[in-house]
Amino acid sequence: MKHDPALNPSAFRQRAAAHRAMALAALRADSSLSVRLKRYNDHMAKARALEAEVLA
Repeated sequence: MKHDPALNPSAFRQRAAAHRAMALAALRADSSLSVRLKRYNDHMAKARALEAEVLA
């Protein structure tokens, strides 16, 4: 992921929190287990990447 100079660390943290919320929502969705797990893992990976940007 490229670093956008317009985004500050707080914005990265907010987006990471949003992805964590979407990940939890994916687990409660009315979909098959495999689809829910894939969506959860995708959102958590994005959240972890955003948190890594803050720490880098």
